[in-house]
Amino acid sequence: QVQVVESGGGSVETGGSLRLSCAVSGSSVGRYGTAWYRQAPGKSREWVASLAVGGATNYADSVWGRFAISRDNAKNAVYLQMNSLKPEDTAVYYCNTGPLRGSGEYREYWGQGTQVTVSS
Repeated sequence: QVQVVESGGGSVETGGSLRLSCAVSGSSVGRYGTAWYRQAPGKSREWVASLAVGGATNYADSVWGRFAISRDNAKNAVYLQMNSLKPEDTAVYYCNTGPLRGSGEYREYWGQGTQVTVSS
């Protein structure tokens, strides 16, 4: 059984930093791509960043230059370093990994999410 557990969220002031972790068990983060998504209250889920198996990264324009996604195969974990945080970054952040499912928009496994709150 695959488990995905996010951690590292919290409350920070504008300009602060947080590092989110996505710990995976039952599947290898080095075998599949992984993405981070976020969902703010009253808004739809938004893609934030992706990390391909080969190491290529992609970011939403809204976080480009401020966020960095990385992977530690030995720890079977994926991280999201978030710098220069803004109030609009406030959301629940989710990790998505595993094989692509259905139409290929999302991957098979999700975590429960971790709350990030940025105050002005």
